[in-house]
Amino acid sequence: MSFTSEIKNETATLNLTKSEKIAELSAFIRANGKIYEEYIELYTENIKVAKRMFSFIKDIYNINCEIQNKSNPVFNKKNIYYIFIREKKQVILEDLSIVDESGNFKEVTSDYIVGSIDEIKAYIRGSFYARGSINDPKTSQYHLEFLYDNKYEAVFIQRLLNEFELNAKILLRDRKYMVYIKDSDDISDFLKLIGASQGVMYYENIRALKEQKNITNRLNNCEQANTDKILLSSNEQINDINLILDKLGENFLDDRLKEVSTYRLKYPESSLLELSEIMSLETGKKITKSGLNHRFRKLKEIANKLRNSDKRV
Repeated sequence: MSFTSEIKNETATLNLTKSEKIAELSAFIRANGKIYEEYIELYTENIKVAKRMFSFIKDIYNINCEIQNKSNPVFNKKNIYYIFIREKKQVILEDLSIVDESGNFKEVTSDYIVGSIDEIKAYIRGSFYARGSINDPKTSQYHLEFLYDNKYEAVFIQRLLNEFELNAKILLRDRKYMVYIKDSDDISDFLKLIGASQGVMYYENIRALKEQKNITNRLNNCEQANTDKILLSSNEQINDINLILDKLGENFLDDRLKEVSTYRLKYPESSLLELSEIMSLETGKKITKSGLNHRFRKLKEIANKLRNSDKRV
């Protein structure tokens, strides 16, 4: 089951007031309803949403609806559930602010449908049932969208979402209008807004795990970069030492340079700090990282002079 289906299934059990039911039903019919001369047809792939719309219509308008289950002719995978409303058609459409008294379609719903915060939330939830989808947080991208044929409905939903500061945007895609949210915090707030408490817990847990994984990866990358830097520096020092020993011999070096050369060759993978601690422990003399760095600079000066003399020859 997709994450979208899980969210729709969870919120389809919420109890609402009559005005909230009207708001949710209005949004759903606007997006997923077809109006014919004799009846209204609603459709959805989610059985729980279908049953919810069916019960709302029956409870509010005291009529009997009809539900039919048909296979999806396009994908042949999911069933589509159709609800047919054959009674009180004009009354229902006017009451839900979908048509006016003359039967003309209203591009935007009336203010009384979304007159309170809870009614706005219900309307958004009904729109999500009809046209919404949300990526599972386990996927690579955080993404929530509503996809509409009608520009006016897309703009209206965007406005409602942004009343809750969810930073919803609109994009024209394949002649359809996509209202989308990308920020993970905003998507989490959206789930809270529509009442998906279990979905929020799941979403936040996955987000926390992904963030921890990202932090671990960054630390590992940083550690690897430091290791590479240490090895590069150590290899340069070993090359300097080997060049001096090959050209001038060990006796050319004073005791301090000879000592540091011996330890560097013995511990090639140690950082300067680690090498200073090893030498201090084994020699019984305090040797700092700064002191070691000074000795290696002396060795590099000698090695560079040898390289330059070879070039002149």
